[in-house]
Amino acid sequence: MSTAPRILIVEDEEPLMLLLRYNLEAEGYAVEGVARGDDAELRLHETTPDLVLLDWMLPGLSGIELCRRLRQRKETQRLPVIMLTARGEESERVRGLATGADDYVVKPFSVPELLARVRALLRRAAPARITSRLEAGDVSLDRETKRVRRGERELHLGPTEFRLLEALIERPGRVFSRAQLLDAVWGLDADIDDRTVDVHVGRLRKAINGPRERDPIRTVRGAGYSFDETFAVADSGRSVRRGQ
Repeated sequence: MSTAPRILIVEDEEPLMLLLRYNLEAEGYAVEGVARGDDAELRLHETTPDLVLLDWMLPGLSGIELCRRLRQRKETQRLPVIMLTARGEESERVRGLATGADDYVVKPFSVPELLARVRALLRRAAPARITSRLEAGDVSLDRETKRVRRGERELHLGPTEFRLLEALIERPGRVFSRAQLLDAVWGLDADIDDRTVDVHVGRLRKAINGPRERDPIRTVRGAGYSFDETFAVADSGRSVRRGQ
C-alpha cells in the first residue's frame, strides 16, 4: 500500500459512492468509503485521512453534526472537509461552511470539478502529500523514480522499507504508533502483527545509516517511531525541505 493521499468518503448513496471511489482511485488516491455518519465518526477516531468527502444527510449521524464534532477535536480541527449536499440555497451553504466545512459542492456536480477542488484543498492543507520529492537533512526520497539517496550515496531499499521511510519522512517529528504504520504501509486488512513493524524499522535503519552517520529514526518508548524533526537542522543547517 502506498502512502498516497488518503480520502474518506462518507456517503449513503451507493451509486455515488462507487462513482466517487472509481474516479478518486483513478487519480491515485487511497480511498475508503463509509455509509453512516456514526460509523465514520468511529473510523475517524481510529485514523485520520488527508481529506473527507462528507454527505450532509446521513443515517446514524448527520454530516453537519459530524463536521461540527470534527472541528471540536484537536486531532481533526484542521482536517480538510468537502461537504456534499443536495441543498443549494445560500443559507444552507453558509450553514455548512459555518460548521467548519472547507468547501461545499451541490449535487448533481461535475466530477472533474470535484477532483479539481480535492486537489486544490490537499495542496493548501498538506503539500507534502502531493509533492514527488521529500527531503530532510541529507536524506532524499523521490516518489516517481522510487530512488532514495543519503548525501552522494544511493540507498537500496526494498518496497516495504521504501514505503516505511516515505511515511516517516513525510511528517518529520510526528510519532507514529505501530498500528498507524501498519495501516500506512501494509493496509488495514494485512494479517500481520506489530512485531513486523519493528523488524522492518531495523532493516530500514541498516539500509540508510552508514558508519558514523546519525540515525534519523527516533524510537519513542511505549509510543512508536518518528523521523527526527531536528535531523535536517543538526545535520545540514537547514530546515526540512520539500521539493517538486
